[in-house]
Amino acid sequence: MSYNDRFIRASRKEQVDRVPVWYMRQAGRYDPDYRKIKEKYSLLEICKQPELAAEVTMMPIRKLGVDAAILYSDIMNPVASIGIDFDIVANVGPVIHNPIRSAADVARLTPIDVEGDLGHVLETIRILDKELEVPLITFAGAPFTIASYLIEGRPSKNYLRTKELMYSEPAVWHELMQKLGDMVIAYLRAHIANGGKAFQLFDSWVGALSPADFRKFVLPTIERIFAELSDLPQPKIYFPGVSSGELLPELHSVQADVIGLDWRVSIQEGRRRLAGRTAVQGNLDPTILTAPMSVIESYAAEIIDQGISEPGFIFNLGHGLFPEASLEKLAELTAFIHTYSERAIAERNKEGSGNVG
Repeated sequence: MSYNDRFIRASRKEQVDRVPVWYMRQAGRYDPDYRKIKEKYSLLEICKQPELAAEVTMMPIRKLGVDAAILYSDIMNPVASIGIDFDIVANVGPVIHNPIRSAADVARLTPIDVEGDLGHVLETIRILDKELEVPLITFAGAPFTIASYLIEGRPSKNYLRTKELMYSEPAVWHELMQKLGDMVIAYLRAHIANGGKAFQLFDSWVGALSPADFRKFVLPTIERIFAELSDLPQPKIYFPGVSSGELLPELHSVQADVIGLDWRVSIQEGRRRLAGRTAVQGNLDPTILTAPMSVIESYAAEIIDQGISEPGFIFNLGHGLFPEASLEKLAELTAFIHTYSERAIAERNKEGSGNVG
C-alpha cells in the first residue's frame, strides 16, 4: 500500500480525488478491543508504554480506514513536566491536586522538559512514524483549555474560577498564558522533530468566552504559538472547540493551515467567517451517530457537498467520539465519505472541464 497523503494535501488546499476523514477521539472507548486494554491499564499508563500507545493509535486505521492517525495521548500529559500534580479520574476527567489560584502558583511553574519528562510520548511518535501509511497528527491542549483545568481543579461547566482570575488578576492571567504558550510551543516542536506529520491545537472550551474576551485574554497567545511554529512545513490545525462559531472572525491573524468547526456553524458559513483563509475541518454532530445509517449518510452528504465546493476540506466530527458510538457505523460512515465524495468530486471535475473552451 502506498502512503496516503490526502489529509496533507487537503490541509494545504490542494486537489484531492476524495475527501480525507479522521475522527477526534478515534482511538477510544467505542472500540471493544480498546475497552479490554482499559480494563488492564489507565490512560496515563498506556501513554507511558510507547509500543502499547502506538498500537492503540493504529487500531482505528485498520478498523475504520481513516486517512490520518491521531496520537493516543491526553492534553494533560505535558503539564506534569511544568509542576502540576494531577490524575485522570474515571467519569470525571482531569483532577488537579495543586490548582493554580494565585500569582505565587503561576510563579512556581517550571519550563517543560520534553525529552526528560515526556520521552515516552516522543518514542511513541517515532514508532508510529515507521509503522503508519497515513499521516500522524499529534496534538496539544491550548492554553485557555489547559488553564481551565489547572484553575478549576477539575472539569467545569461555567469556568467561574477561571474567569474570576482572568478578570480580577489580568497580569497573573497573562503570565499563565505566557508559560502555557511556551509549554505548547516546545511540546509540539518536539513532536514534529520526532516524526509528527501535522498537529492540532485543541481549545475545547474557549467557546465559553465572548469574542471581545477571547481577543483580549487568549488570542495573543494563540497567535504567538502559530507564529513561533510557522517555520515548520507540516500542516497546523486550530480547533477552537464547541460553541466557538462567534470566535471564527477573530482568527484571521492566526497562522494555522486548517480551522476545525463544530456542528453549530455550517461549513459554508464557517468559511465565510474565516474569509476563506484556511482549509476547514468538520463538522458532523457526534450524536448523529446514534441515528439510523440512512440519516447519518444524509447529514454527511450535506457536509461533503459544502466541503468540496472549494479546495481545502477534511471531514471530521464537530467534537470527539463518545463511548456509545458504534464501531460498525463509523466504519460504514468512513466508507460512505470516501465513495460519495470521490463520485461527487469526479462529477464536479467533469462539469468543470466541460465548461472550459
